[in-house]
This record gives sequence, C-alpha cells and structure tokens, in this order.
Amino acid sequence: MTSLPEVLKQAEADGVAVGHFNFSDLVSFNAIVAAARDKQLPVMVGVSEGEREFTGVRQAAALMKAVRDEFDYRIFLNADHTHSIAKAEAAAKAGFDEIIFDGSALPFEAKIAQTRKAIEAIKSVNPAILVEGEIGWIGASLAVIEKVPEGVGVLTTAEEAKQFVEATKVDVLAPAVGNMHGMLLASMVHGEAQKRLNIERIAEIKAAAHIFMTLQGRSGTKDDDFRRAIKPGITIVHVNTELRIAWRNGMEAVLAAQPNEVAPYKILPAAVDTVKKVVSSRLELFNTK
Repeated sequence: MTSLPEVLKQAEADGVAVGHFNFSDLVSFNAIVAAARDKQLPVMVGVSEGEREFTGVRQAAALMKAVRDEFDYRIFLNADHTHSIAKAEAAAKAGFDEIIFDGSALPFEAKIAQTRKAIEAIKSVNPAILVEGEIGWIGASLAVIEKVPEGVGVLTTAEEAKQFVEATKVDVLAPAVGNMHGMLLASMVHGEAQKRLNIERIAEIKAAAHIFMTLQGRSGTKDDDFRRAIKPGITIVHVNTELRIAWRNGMEAVLAAQPNEVAPYKILPAAVDTVKKVVSSRLELFNTK
C-alpha cells in the first residue's frame, strides 16, 4: 500500500483531489469505505475531537486498520480539528496518518507557536505522520446553522500562508478561501444558496507556499467550484455536514416506513445507502479531470 504523501503527490500530478469524509459511527464508516472501494479510489476518513470522544481514539484507528489489513486498501485516518497537544499525541500514538492541529482561533503569532509545539510532539511519536495547520477563520460548527459566524469571509492571504508554512513546517495547509464550516438552514440545506470559492486566492497561496492544501468547510459549495479549485492547488476536500444530513434523512425515512422494526441491523442499512450515495457522488466529482 502506498503512503498518504505518495497518494497526495499522485493526486496533485493527476489534477484530482482525495476525498476526506468524517464518521462517528459504523454506519457512516461502512458507507464511506463501500463507496471508495466501488470507485477504486484512495480515501481519507476523519474524526474530530467530538467524534473521537464518541467513537474512541484507538477504536477509530482499529476500524481503519481492519479495512487496510483485510483489503490492502489505501484508506487513511485523520484526527480532524485537534485543539490540544495532548489529544494530538493521543491520536499519534493510536496510529493516525494525519493530524490537524487547529489553532485557527488564536492570534497569528500564537497560532505559529502552538502549531510548532504540536508538530514537535506529533513527529516525536511518528515522523511519518502528516500535520495539517489551519489559517484563517471559517467557523467552528459542523452543523446546520442559522447564520454566517462572525469573522467568516476574511480570506487567507498568500503572504500569511507563506509565513505560516515556513515558520511551522506543516505538511498540509487549510486556508480560508470562501469556505465555511456547516450549512445555513434557511438556504444551503435546500440548495437555494451555495458557497463560492475564491479560485484566484487558492492559486496565489499555492504559488507562495508550495504545499498540499485542504478545502475544509465545503458542504453546500457550488459543484463547479470544486473542479476549479482543485486545478490550482486543492489536494484534499473535506465532507462532513452533507454526510450527517444524509445519515439523518436515511434514518427518518426507514423509521417512517417501518415504525415497528426494532432490529438495528435491519434499520441501519438505509442510512448506509443514503450516506454512500453522497460519498460516491463527491468522489466522482473530485476525481473528474
């Protein structure tokens, strides 16, 4: 099996992006793996701090390892949005392939200092782990929200990105380029409004920082923007809120259709199917040249 850096380099060379999908239960995990294996594409699966509290840090790593070992499959596990060095170290020791140290809410100099400390701690456990840093504010809620969070919309500059990358030596960068965590209840969930990415800014940051870049907070973004964003420099695309909505829609539909069914193994496949459809469509989009 090739390594995550090799997969990212190949994706960059091919002009495609690696899909990253969050999970917090076996339903979503199985749906992600099934969709990726059907498409015969590498995939990243992620668990945020909140999701890891529910799944367990080592348990999430064991799920990934079980699939990797059984199928010799290119699946990689990311500790998404990790805010403390202690939790970053726990993920590193559990066998995660990538860790996002999220100091985005900190002032710029403090962000650099804390990210450097996190990288030192993570790499001391395993130098092969990729560390991603986030620069710019794109909100914090991975949910359906009522309004755009204060401060969202200010884009990361190429100069900031270059300074941050050179000072921290991160492996991957997640900039603010028109993206936002979560989806607006009144418009984005129903497709009445869509996020729009600043493609020119993505190209400027890539040219200045020369680093793999991640697009976070992309649920509800115009589809065409993904293709336009991948070409100048986006290598990883995160999907989470869309999967949560698909999970809930699948569960609500099956419970309404079978109100007396109580066997989880008969109910849950409906949610697997709805989540799998979203993952499949996104993987196809991210890998269309």
